[in-house]
Amino acid sequence: MELGNKRAVFGWAMYDWANSAFATAVMAGFFPIFFKQFWSAGVDASVSTARLGVANSVAGVAVALSAPLLGAIADKGGVRKRFLLFFAYMGAVMTASLYIVSQGHWPWAVALYVLATVGFSGGNIFYDALLTEVASEEKMHFVSALGFSLGYLGGGLLFALDVGMVLSPGTFGFADATEALRFAFLSVGVWWVVFSLPLLLFVREGRAVGEPGVKMVRAGIAQLVETFREARSLKTLFLFLLAYWLYIDGVNTVVRMAVDYGLSLGFRFQDMILDLLITQFVGFPSTIGFGYFGEKVGAKGAILFAIGVYLVLSLWGAFIRSKWEFYLVALVIGLVQGGLQALSRSYYARLIPLDKSAEYFGFYNMVGKFAAVLGPAMVGAVALLVRSMGFSSQVASRASIAFLALFFIVGGALFALVKPAQSSAES
Repeated sequence: MELGNKRAVFGWAMYDWANSAFATAVMAGFFPIFFKQFWSAGVDASVSTARLGVANSVAGVAVALSAPLLGAIADKGGVRKRFLLFFAYMGAVMTASLYIVSQGHWPWAVALYVLATVGFSGGNIFYDALLTEVASEEKMHFVSALGFSLGYLGGGLLFALDVGMVLSPGTFGFADATEALRFAFLSVGVWWVVFSLPLLLFVREGRAVGEPGVKMVRAGIAQLVETFREARSLKTLFLFLLAYWLYIDGVNTVVRMAVDYGLSLGFRFQDMILDLLITQFVGFPSTIGFGYFGEKVGAKGAILFAIGVYLVLSLWGAFIRSKWEFYLVALVIGLVQGGLQALSRSYYARLIPLDKSAEYFGFYNMVGKFAAVLGPAMVGAVALLVRSMGFSSQVASRASIAFLALFFIVGGALFALVKPAQSSAES
């Protein structure tokens, strides 16, 4: 397929519009709220925080352990798009199924959430890998940023609609806010499926061997073994992955635990929803702007700037006392979050062999998923530890957020040491 084909770029970017509804409305928004107040009703805040952290960590481990092998198989079989759609539709079905889970049944809620997160994260392996199929090298930063920006807009629009249903259930024909919130999970599943169709229709993959069945699996395993043998000569790549593991861990943990943190501090449900909406709609234009910023100053400089912003926010967040501070933090996160994610993806895409993009993005997503294991688990562990020392739930939550600064300090320092052999990766 011709690189830069506008329909292909549109179809690829629209998948971010599709699956970001899960990241925003479920992962960052409604699931932490409903899990704490409905499925874990009556449980101490530190216990529900720990349960949520473990759920995110289990999902991360499941994807991380399988990502490189699945990527290698997809490369050899030419089935990156098929694998993407399988995981996407699994995630959509599991998300929609949360609608039927009754109050107090937190184990069922966790099980479905873990499977939905596996679908979301597994699909992203192959979505990221298809970036090299639709974007030329000189446009990779912009196309990557376009995907994230549409994700912020699409996810934000559905989230805003679902928030309207929850805040005014009678207007939409629901008996109460609980029924509306349960329906929100169903709406995310449908949205995810429908807006995956442009990718299905317009994106084609090339440079595939097209091995069938068992041969495809064997070829994938052989490719993975070969890559491990080559690993000793890819020091720059693995230094980047180590740095990425740490700083994206902090970012992912902020996304997944922010609402839980706000509720633990005593802020209202409505405050947390507005906070997320601010991040979403600020993130749409700022992510595209950050893509241009990366092209002007270099991707490396832009990434380091964003990591520095997150470092300041993690320290400031531990001392938040008022709603306006929470809103201001959300605004600043919206300015840099999508840009950091987009430029990290395109920076990495320009370091890897194009004929092994799914496998190498398997490693990339493996690192991201292990980041999703460590960060939420540490937040939960720190909260429980501080709580066990006799401090209040609020103090425990503040301590766990301050701990995230360590991820940005070490991750940023390691990323500063990355010196790609190809200067083009800097721009």
